[in-house]
Amino acid sequence: MIPLLVQPWASEFILFNLVRYTTFRAGAACMTALLICLVFGRPIIEWLRGFQKGGQPIRDDGPERHLVEKKGTPTMGGVMILGALVAGVLLWADLRSGLVWAVLFVTVGYGALGFVDDWLKVTRRNTRGVSGRKKLAVQAAVGLAGAVWIVMLLPADLRFQLAVPVFKEVLIPLSVLFPLFAMFVIMGSSNAVNLTDGLDGLAIVPVMIAAGVFALIAYLVGNRIFADYLQLHGVPGAGELAVLCSALIGAGLGFLWFNAPPAAVFMGDTGSLALGGALGAIAVATKHEIVLAIVGGLFVVETLSVMIQVFWYKRTGRRVFLMAPLHHHFEKKGWSEPTIVIRFWIIAMILALIGLSTLKIR
Repeated sequence: MIPLLVQPWASEFILFNLVRYTTFRAGAACMTALLICLVFGRPIIEWLRGFQKGGQPIRDDGPERHLVEKKGTPTMGGVMILGALVAGVLLWADLRSGLVWAVLFVTVGYGALGFVDDWLKVTRRNTRGVSGRKKLAVQAAVGLAGAVWIVMLLPADLRFQLAVPVFKEVLIPLSVLFPLFAMFVIMGSSNAVNLTDGLDGLAIVPVMIAAGVFALIAYLVGNRIFADYLQLHGVPGAGELAVLCSALIGAGLGFLWFNAPPAAVFMGDTGSLALGGALGAIAVATKHEIVLAIVGGLFVVETLSVMIQVFWYKRTGRRVFLMAPLHHHFEKKGWSEPTIVIRFWIIAMILALIGLSTLKIR
């Protein structure tokens, strides 16, 4: 909004001229989202606490200490993240960008699904919200709509192609199947972040790390000079997604202020589904779907731990892990929560560096 408002005077006033630069607006979006969370975070938490009457329902089959340490903590803190993220984007992004609106559509759509899921859990006072089939159906519908929207905005020569990192000339033609592939990327990313969100601060920091990587990727592929120099597949208009990623980082930092151990609020499915969906949509829009699997490798491993556990238990009656997702396995082994969280953060940082290296290795 602000870029459009000040554009007529950009050549006359230095401050207004700054708004023309993506880097300035990305920083402004980050700070805006952060300040919104810090200012409104406490009132939002009190509002959530007021109607939840006991906070997030805790699984009886989970780690025993959760029944004591996390009891009464409100959930649905994702509304704080989403509100700050959307405000930062609407204020500082160029709203003529179709890619920004498409990613926001996926983010808010998944956030709305998560909100309904969390609402049912806290009002019914159990851990069952929206049924699995209904949740997957809504995710598929929103994900496919968002994928088709994004694909139609991509350059014609890249529209139905899967780019392979490192190999600059390799494009795998998926034809009309690409929107379905993109849908699964968005859905998979959303559910992977959701499975990882099980300890204080565990999911939000890796999400911010991934958002930082994709802010850089979006800026580079959206800038023809940098894209040509690094031999990346350029996507006109993708640079505006750097503003969105930066707003996500700011909202995440503001949320972490209240989610740091011991958490005053959990993001719930409202936040985890939305943030994962946003990362998936951004990866599709920047043609870096495979890089997302590297940068978000922590989320992939958490998801695989659940899949392996379910598969092996159904066939043998025995468990591979003491408990899934993987972070609960280490809890059962006696690791303290801060140890697990910080070590997983370190892994996320290492994977982010590996993902970034694919931009230069060609």
